[in-house]
Amino acid sequence: MNLLDMVPDPAGAPETPVCSRKGCRSDAVWRLLWNNPKIHTPERRKTWLACDEHRAWLEDYLRQRLLWRETLPLTEAAR
Repeated sequence: MNLLDMVPDPAGAPETPVCSRKGCRSDAVWRLLWNNPKIHTPERRKTWLACDEHRAWLEDYLRQRLLWRETLPLTEAAR
């Protein structure tokens, strides 16, 4: 067995970003920007992607933990 056979092929990566919600494979249409103030500098932003169905759930998850900063549409320019 070759270990390189276990490395995902970047050419096989999805062309359309998918939702970050566990188990969801729907196309993402939103960017949820967040950071953890305990470990990130204030200007640092991490991104979760969300479909319309899971946007509110993911946003609520981040808000409850005081991590949410901003939600923006996922545009072609951001892809």
